[in-house]
Amino acid sequence: MSVVEVPSDSPAAARRRLRLALRRARETKGLTQTQVAEALDWSLSKVQRIESGDVRISSTDLRALLDRVGITDSAQVTRMVELGRAARRKGWWEEPKYRDHLTPATRQLVQLEGDARMIRVFQPTLVPGPLQTRPYAEAVFDVWGDLPAETREARIAVRMQRRAQILDRPAPPQYHLIFDESILYHSPAEHDVMVDQFNKLLAFRELTHISIRIVPFDYSTRLVMLGQFMIIELDDPADSVLYRESGFGDDLIHASDVIDRHRSIFEHGWLNALSDAETAALIQQKITKIYT
Repeated sequence: MSVVEVPSDSPAAARRRLRLALRRARETKGLTQTQVAEALDWSLSKVQRIESGDVRISSTDLRALLDRVGITDSAQVTRMVELGRAARRKGWWEEPKYRDHLTPATRQLVQLEGDARMIRVFQPTLVPGPLQTRPYAEAVFDVWGDLPAETREARIAVRMQRRAQILDRPAPPQYHLIFDESILYHSPAEHDVMVDQFNKLLAFRELTHISIRIVPFDYSTRLVMLGQFMIIELDDPADSVLYRESGFGDDLIHASDVIDRHRSIFEHGWLNALSDAETAALIQQKITKIYT
């Protein structure tokens, strides 16, 4: 079995690599999660949470688990324990002023975005959180209107932080964004806020790692039926996570077949979308025609 490399920064990347390595080792050993739980006198849910990355695992528990799944080489055990320590580190999103107001899926998403090499986003009718201006974000939260003021403020602040860690870090990820054409017609905010937001999108296009395209109505039906989604790719394109969000909740999906279907549909939309330049021209046209 190959040695696991310990990531240099993110707890999310460390936690993901650790859980995948543990699952692969268990499966290679021919063990079920139930068998591992019984052998270690743990609950089945504990093993499931460790393999899903939902909980941090202590060094003591990790060593016991490594032994049970057949990872006994001292150098590899050391690397895995270091990976476990990296996974337990806390980032800015763990501060109570943020953590207490975010869903578990959102907290993991924030971490994954910080390690992504490629982010693909489809948004039918809204600008995605990290690219929102603050007035636009406030208008979006006004639409839902049922969040406590403290939660609302924390979530808006997190959106601004997410922008910084995606766009401003060294070696930022490629960020490919597709809008449905309807974004130009469904406005959650007043005209001046929309003009500012669309101008901000045009400014983002000047960054070489951001590409924004609009899919015309004629080609967007299949995309729209999927709803909003995001595919985050880490170091290896095969190591991807799907994030989906609605007004009623959000979730992260690790199933490769589901991710592959979304990626395929995204690429189809990308190929049938207006070019970056054509998209910019259409946004500018709508700003002039509708919002001023």
